[in-house]
This record gives sequence, C-alpha cells and structure tokens, in this order.
Amino acid sequence: MKMPQDNPASLWSAIIATGNLSSRILVGLNAKANWAELVEGSIVESPSDELRGKSVLLATIDQFRAAAALIELDGIARRVVLFPPDVSREHLAYVAKTAEADILVTDQPDLASVNHGIGRVIFCNQGIAQAHADRGEQIETEWILLTSGTTGVPKLAVHTLASLAGSARHTESSPAPIVWSTFYDMRRYGGLHIFLHAALTGTSLVVSSAQESVADFLTRAGAHGVTHISGTPSHWRRALMSPWANRIAPEYIRLSGEIVDQAILNQVRSQYPHARVAHTFASTEAGVGFNVDDGLMGFPADVLDSNPLIEMKVKDGTLRIRSSRTAFRYLGADSPTLKDAEGFVDTGDTLELRDGRYYFTGRRDGIINVGGFKVHPEEVEAVINRHPVVAMSLVRAKRNPITGALVVADVVLKAMPVDNGAIAQQCDILQYCRAELDPHKVPTAINIVPMLTIGESGKLVRHA
Repeated sequence: MKMPQDNPASLWSAIIATGNLSSRILVGLNAKANWAELVEGSIVESPSDELRGKSVLLATIDQFRAAAALIELDGIARRVVLFPPDVSREHLAYVAKTAEADILVTDQPDLASVNHGIGRVIFCNQGIAQAHADRGEQIETEWILLTSGTTGVPKLAVHTLASLAGSARHTESSPAPIVWSTFYDMRRYGGLHIFLHAALTGTSLVVSSAQESVADFLTRAGAHGVTHISGTPSHWRRALMSPWANRIAPEYIRLSGEIVDQAILNQVRSQYPHARVAHTFASTEAGVGFNVDDGLMGFPADVLDSNPLIEMKVKDGTLRIRSSRTAFRYLGADSPTLKDAEGFVDTGDTLELRDGRYYFTGRRDGIINVGGFKVHPEEVEAVINRHPVVAMSLVRAKRNPITGALVVADVVLKAMPVDNGAIAQQCDILQYCRAELDPHKVPTAINIVPMLTIGESGKLVRHA
C-alpha cells in the first residue's frame, strides 16, 4: 500500500527531509549516534530484503536499538509490532499469532528459546553498522502498539506513521538548540510520540532506560542539556522526590498519561520556575487530543472545539475523539470494536463540567462502589495530594460485606515522620479529606507507605 503523496514515504525519508542530521543526536543509556548515522546504517543483523513485506515483532530491552530498528523497518516491513519489555512473556505467543508475525527482531538471546511461534529470529547489532538498504520501493507500514500487558491479555492497536506523526510535527520556537527527553518508554504511546517528534522536527533526543535509577537518568539528561522533557504525573512526583531533581533545567515540561491534578502542576512549577509547564491528553487509541498550558488542572470547555483537525465531544460523561490521529482498529478476530458508528473513540475518561471548565474525574472502569455511591479514586487522590506533607497517593477499594467496598488510601509523605508523627499526620490527612470530600469519598484508612509502585508505562500500578 503506497503512502499518500502528502505524507512521507517512511520515517527514514522523513528524517532525511529535516536536514542537519549530523548536528543532532539520539542518546541511549549505552550508545549514541547522530541522525545521519541512523539513516545510513543498520541495527538489524539481516539484509533489508529479508525483512521486506514481513510482519516483524520488535522486542528489545534497549530503547536506542528499538529506535534505530524503527527507522530501518518502517517503509520496508508491512507491519511492526512494538513489544514493551514490561509486558509478560506469557503474552508473546498470543501477540505474535494475532499480528501474524514472520520475524522476531530482538536483543535478547534467550527469547530465541521461548515458545513464541515465530519461525525466524534476527538479533540486533551491538551498535550501528554500515548498510546499503534498498529504499527504492517503500510501503505504508502498520505500527502495532500494545495498550496493556501488566495485567490481562494486551489489545493490539493499529496505527501508521501518518496517524502517529499527525500530532508530532509541530515545532517549538527556541533561540538555542532543543534537546528532548522523556521518562516514558518509547514502546508506549507517550514515549513513541516524543521519539517521532524529535525525529520529524529536527531535534536531539535522550531516551531513558528501565536499567537506570531516577537519579542516574536525571543526571544523564542534565549532562546532555535536555531542554524539553515529558512524563506522567507519577514520573514527575517520583522525580521531584529525588535530590537530583535539580540536575535538569528544562525550558518546557509536559505531563500526560494520567490525570494531572493541581498539586503536581504547582510542584513542577515551583521546582522549575522558568519552565513552561503543559499537560496533554493523549491515549494509544485516540492519539493526542489537546494541550493545555494555563497552569490549571482540567481544560476550558472551548478546547473541545479549538482544533479543526480533531473532533471532540463529551457523551455519557466520557470524552470521545475522532480524528486522523486515532488508531484504525484492533487486531484479532475477537477484538473489541475500537470506534463507534460515527468513528469516535470512547476514551473511557470521565469528565465533569464546572464553571466553564472540564475536570477529569477518573476512569469509567475504575469506579469504587460504596453502598451505591460512585467514587473515582483519582478524585480522592487529587485532594490528598494537595495536603502539604503528601508527596503522592493511591486510592483503592477494600471489600466490605455491608457497603460492597470501602475507600482506603496509601500515602507517601514528603518526609518520613519520626516517633509517633505518622499517627498525627494520618489523622490530619483524614481531617483534610473530611473537609474537602463528600462523606462516602472519605478514606476509612490512611496507610503511610515508603513508596508506591509505578509501572514501566509510567502510571501508578493500581490494585485489582
């Protein structure tokens, strides 16, 4: 299938079109290369003819190798499946079968012995090798993104470079060279969006690694002069708890992937007073919807009509999006329908309109039922996170034979209390909740914990 003339033939050709390739770089944990080396070389230990027209499952630990492989495969392979490292290997065979994978490209030798049902395994080079790929005939490659994987069988959302790149082509004005980075893994939508943004707008990019600590990543990002950086609110809460938060001095900060409450916006702005702080709504299925940079949680109601290229509406309490940036469908005969009859994607994110501004209240499938009353965990977390001693929180349900469920909260404090201070602070947080929340939303218990689990997707790992 040929690409439309108004779209780049491939990621490879789009990068070349940006020009100035030798002066900007892609930096991984253990490797780096300028963009000229990336488009002229190869990371895959196989001639391009062997990959042409194939369905390729890309499963690497290293993000640098994943990025180099995407540049090499797009326009040659008919389909590329991005398999994030945090997805359980027990799903590998299902993903391979659903995507009709012909070839596994990996940097993990032990995957060759896993029963994944793929007939051919090709390994990545240690670094960029010289290559002479035939780029004369390029096709439109399907990019397959997994929407889950830490629990349950993942869904496989179908994109193309055109749908993914639609929101990645805008450029920022800056008197100095821009260096992007992100806490996200680029096999997830949030990280892939930043990778494509850097590739298509002619900037450098520093990618993170699950193998390094937050302190090490912040130090490395600072050493490379990162100016623009993105992550989830949970990423940023963890970063701001680190003494190494001052290792970076960004000009622009973006938050996405989770509900952005006022507390985290204020904390980021306090730590980086000279940075422009924005939050973006985006999802794997719906693509990027909008960007807000007025310093307030939620978004003005007129944002729904602000972009002529994106149609948005609120129906039955959830945000719906229709645009050329949405995924096309899910792979698999038994997969759910991605879009409604009018072509809208139901994001599942619930909204409440107050005084001309919409506020995200939570996920439709995450509601806690307390004696017939609905409680959104994120709404309670937003209140708890405003308390001056709280660094971050997670609200969950606890089964109860009378009400069905009770609300409990696990809370990480900015500083661990000494002696009996924890009891006093638990009581103070509860009193704060009682003053700010309806009675059925007030946690029945506040548990002070040393940390909360953040998945490789950058989101809080919520209890089932």
